[in-house]
Amino acid sequence: MEFLLFILLGFSISMLSGFFGIGGGLVLTPVLLLIGYTPIEAISTSLLYTIGTSMAGVYAHFKMKNIQWKAAVIIGASGVLATQVAYPVVSWLESNGYDSTVVPILYLALLSYFAYKMLKKGKGNDSAVAYDSSSNGQSFRKFILIGIIAGFLSTTLGVGGGFIIVPLLIAYYAFSSKQAVATSLAGVILIVSAGFITYAVNNPINFKVGLLLIAGAIIGAQLGARATSFFRNRSIQKLLGFLYIVTVFSLILEMAELSTFGLVALGSYTIFINIFLLTRLLKKKVQPSH
Repeated sequence: MEFLLFILLGFSISMLSGFFGIGGGLVLTPVLLLIGYTPIEAISTSLLYTIGTSMAGVYAHFKMKNIQWKAAVIIGASGVLATQVAYPVVSWLESNGYDSTVVPILYLALLSYFAYKMLKKGKGNDSAVAYDSSSNGQSFRKFILIGIIAGFLSTTLGVGGGFIIVPLLIAYYAFSSKQAVATSLAGVILIVSAGFITYAVNNPINFKVGLLLIAGAIIGAQLGARATSFFRNRSIQKLLGFLYIVTVFSLILEMAELSTFGLVALGSYTIFINIFLLTRLLKKKVQPSH
């Protein structure tokens, strides 16, 4: 029964991962903490899981040709470097007792800002991203910047960088939602792998639980990725914006020592997205072709 629960948990969270381009740690880490895992165990297991969900999602998006590889490689590589720079900052915050206040406030500010950017009225971009050869240098610098921001903040906040990468690519770099999701997953693999290796070298890893979660994610992430084909870019942005709002609400409840209620809120939205996406996938599958 425990095996099935972890597989089902991995499946449910990975649906969000494939659809939104986030790693999954945003939901998985607090769940593991609530059921009794230590912070180190929760983070390391979450990082291992995120590698699995990202790879499964990338495979599906690769088949749909949504990934912008140049951007993904540059973002991932610069993000890896940023994670190494961020570790001393995190250590300094912890040693001085600032982590319990600075991290939640930063988290709330970022999520609130990105929720606003995703929900505000604007044109959805459904066209492919076209690169002008004369602006390659500028694009290169932009992607380095976004990778540094994602890598630094993901390490500081203890989550994957997807929830930062996706809205930045949509809001500032003219990516469609589907391309941002796919490119984010590809970049996150590099960033999260660097973080996981650091944890694995210094801490024991619960590979049994991690692999059970990944077993569920192999199918869930690909279904979530496939579901992006049946939604307008604007719809994906709105659903992602609401995810950020629910996460902000959950974090506020956690800060008020009502973490169980916060987890219920986040879990409820996860279940809603699962049912919504599966319903859409089944509806499209049974529709007669014309």
